Amino acid sequence: MSRGRWLFLLVALSGARAVQAEGPAARAEAPAPPVRVDNVLVVTLDGFRWQELFGGYDGSYNTKEGGGVAVAAQAPLKTRFDRETLEARRETLLPFFWTVVAREGQVFGDARRNSRVRITNGLWFSYPGYNEMLSGAADPRVDSNDKKVNPNLTVLEWLNRRPGFEGRVAAYGSWDVLPFIVATERSGIHTNDDGPAILEPKSERDRLLNDFTDDLPHYWGGERFDAPTMQGALEYFRTRKPRVLYVMLGETDEWAHGRRYDLYLDAAWRSDRFVRRLWDLAQSMPEYRGRTALVLATDHGRGSTPADWTDHGEKVPAAESIWMAVMGPSTTPLGVREGVEATQSQLAATVAALLGEDFRAASPKAAPPLPDVVR
Repeated sequence: MSRGRWLFLLVALSGARAVQAEGPAARAEAPAPPVRVDNVLVVTLDGFRWQELFGGYDGSYNTKEGGGVAVAAQAPLKTRFDRETLEARRETLLPFFWTVVAREGQVFGDARRNSRVRITNGLWFSYPGYNEMLSGAADPRVDSNDKKVNPNLTVLEWLNRRPGFEGRVAAYGSWDVLPFIVATERSGIHTNDDGPAILEPKSERDRLLNDFTDDLPHYWGGERFDAPTMQGALEYFRTRKPRVLYVMLGETDEWAHGRRYDLYLDAAWRSDRFVRRLWDLAQSMPEYRGRTALVLATDHGRGSTPADWTDHGEKVPAAESIWMAVMGPSTTPLGVREGVEATQSQLAATVAALLGEDFRAASPKAAPPLPDVVR
């Protein structure tokens, strides 16, 4: 074939490709492949109200009557957390939540936007709440905070038996009922409670964390300060590298029961800082970066007025309403959801779905995952 004919053929083929490339089928973008999530971090703030989550500081509680705050502490609290707008107040209280989680993930439970997350167990206190969120369904047998082994299969226990997850599920908490909630002996989940910060210490840093924990006062029976829980969870995550880590923080509930609105807000602010540190740590490690989801929630609500905000339980109707949030590479960033009704019982299946697992196949009574959080 002559050189001229070769040139003619090349030009013709190029033109045909150009026409084909400009066709409707070629112009349509191919769907993005699903993003794989290998790990999930779950953090709960015990008894932290949706009112502060979505609204931040409320001056009506910063009084001797409303919050038990001494007059000398009222001005510093106002200076620290009060701002001109609702949006600025909540971002000041929970900067990581509102600048990262709410923008890159989804948040449920803002009653001002006709969105509500309900507790279905009817009791509205801790153990029934933790059972509902982790097992996916309320259980009338779980009707107290007594140290009784949870009779229900939790999503943590189920995952710990799944291929690839064995021995890589852990739970850290400030409350000494945690090992019973996750049924440590039966489930085999590595579980911390109000004891040492690091179980089975393997380094000098581990031992120093345990000494630090022992040196702190035992202010509440059965509940330690969150600081050693936070530090222990961070160190365990950094060195042991679990695929699923659940961290139960407790000071928000304890300071609320003590009618200390100032310390309640401070505990929430420190919890938000811990979540940021945990997330940043995950993003700094190659096996977690871009492959990890975050789930945040609470076990129960509280009263809705300065007179009853310290309380919860079946005699406090407002305690039925809570909140949840999800963020991760497989979650569409829809922000604060509007007009969406959800239940606490949907958390368990959501955690599994983020990992590409179906918890309801093993536990049909469990509620379905939260709507549209896994794409």
